[in-house]
Amino acid sequence: MRQNGAVAPIDASLRTPFVTLTREEWAALADATPLPLTEDDIRRVRGVADPISLEEVDTVYRPLSRLLDLYSQATGGLHRATSEFLGERAGRTPFVIGVAGSVAVGKSTTARVLRELMARWPDSPHVELVTTDGFLLPNAELEKRGLMSRKGFPESYDRRALRRFVADVKSGLPEVTAPVYSHVTYDIVPDERVVVRKPDVLIVEGLNVLAPPVLREPGSPAFALSDYFDASIYVDAKPDDVRRWYVDRFLTLRGTAFSRPDSYFRNYANLTDDEAVERASYIWDTINAPNLARNIAPTRARATIILDKGPDHSIQSVRLRKI
Repeated sequence: MRQNGAVAPIDASLRTPFVTLTREEWAALADATPLPLTEDDIRRVRGVADPISLEEVDTVYRPLSRLLDLYSQATGGLHRATSEFLGERAGRTPFVIGVAGSVAVGKSTTARVLRELMARWPDSPHVELVTTDGFLLPNAELEKRGLMSRKGFPESYDRRALRRFVADVKSGLPEVTAPVYSHVTYDIVPDERVVVRKPDVLIVEGLNVLAPPVLREPGSPAFALSDYFDASIYVDAKPDDVRRWYVDRFLTLRGTAFSRPDSYFRNYANLTDDEAVERASYIWDTINAPNLARNIAPTRARATIILDKGPDHSIQSVRLRKI
């Protein structure tokens, strides 16, 4: 564009692939969306130290579930058009949603709320949720590889098995299984599997689900887990806020999961407040913060939708990738 013979600068807002809506603008979209959840539902899906409320679900997650439902319907329409063009009668495959974000940012609660909401839409009654924790390498293998202090980093996962699992679900296999992880024992549960049977929607939640592909050899094919996603969400917040939430959660867990006799962290249950804050801060600063900075936060721009949280855990704005 020219102004008086000169090239006018491009508005910075046009350079981003996202359109940003404030909480108020986003909330206005909720009026046309029914709210099927109750206070009991929210209590059931709320994470530890994550103060999500029915009002937050009403304001933010209700329209988000509707948007994802519209995305799913549009994908179904594209599938039908493509099948008709090709003369095929292949059944539609599941709509896959990835949910990413830092430890303690609330992505697990986001995934569980969306599962509850989307299962109530007519076009997606069968919704499954799988976390990538089940694809962490067993502790024995992590010890063998010297990776116990890097648990949660990309290299601590069986990434090939995770991609294969999502690819099998996406391809429409009638039954696919995944390993089960215990946050109490801090390890994979032997001989236990979660079974996924042809869902309408599969939600995959984890730290690194938006990571780019790993190039093993020049010229060899490389696939990212997100290549199998139809939509993705990144739950974002300022690192200082997430650090505080992590410490708060650690303090809460002393009297719950940490106090169980079979807990991997049972030695933490008897820490004083000051000792617990010091220990949680050390874990955050040496493990979770580096992982967030190096591996998780850089994948934010790969998401379809970014949920920006404020210091109180509430969503302040929503960024949608332009179509």
